[in-house]
Amino acid sequence: MTQIITQLSEVSDNYDALFVDLWGCMHNGVDAFPSAVKAMQDYRARGGTVVLVTNSPKPRAGVTVQLEQFGVPKDAYDTIATSGDSARSAMFRGVVGEKVYFMGEWERDEGFFEPLNLLDSPVEIQRVPLAEAEGIVCCGPFDPMADPDVNRADFLFAKTKGMKLLCANPDIVVDRGEIREWCAGALAKLYTEMGGESLYFGKPHPPIYDLARRRLAELGKDVSDNRILAIGDGVLTDIKGAMGEDIDSLFISGGLAASETKTSVQPDPDALNNYLETEKSNPTFTIGHLR
Repeated sequence: MTQIITQLSEVSDNYDALFVDLWGCMHNGVDAFPSAVKAMQDYRARGGTVVLVTNSPKPRAGVTVQLEQFGVPKDAYDTIATSGDSARSAMFRGVVGEKVYFMGEWERDEGFFEPLNLLDSPVEIQRVPLAEAEGIVCCGPFDPMADPDVNRADFLFAKTKGMKLLCANPDIVVDRGEIREWCAGALAKLYTEMGGESLYFGKPHPPIYDLARRRLAELGKDVSDNRILAIGDGVLTDIKGAMGEDIDSLFISGGLAASETKTSVQPDPDALNNYLETEKSNPTFTIGHLR
């Protein structure tokens, strides 16, 4: 059973590094959460390392810019691992072919296709119409408010052609301020349910955790898994991923599951336990909001 805590500092001295989710934990898609920023600053001041681990399809540089816009200062974290960077590496290795059909908002996601110089021989990616594509690169829906089912006809065509769908953001939904939006994960889920093959690179899947560990190594940090705490508000992404990696986790109940856990300041214990039992999730710790 999860342990409810009131401050990160109650347990953080047991960990040398934090893998921290962004949306719902550090910001709401519009503004930073001041208490979360201070918690990260305090943790780093005591010698801890903060790796922001996000299912954003953006490259690390793009997330850095976005964080500045939201008001998350650079002294609140050490480095960033994004689902986008993990997925980009796979795309430029040709896992869904060279001719790809892009799904997303181009003005937002253009950086996903920037050349990746880390690979020895990256393939040359061409964006083409669906009828000419070898695979699909999905950074998100064209319209985040539209039901994913609007893509069913295109997905049926893609499935019959044997296309793989590269999902750059496994999140199903996200709350932008007070508005809930669909994410790429919802489209990949539909494609899989229709019999297509979806490839995932963000939480809860292993590639992004491998990238997060590499980010630690780049900083000269050698941290064992039992000294890492994963923090997030998604039981199907953040907590499931941590459980799969056998690392401890802190569930932020006041994010995506605020209503289910009856969280205002802190979760209702009975509602929290019922929710976690239903979702078959077992976070090490739970807190209402990161602070």
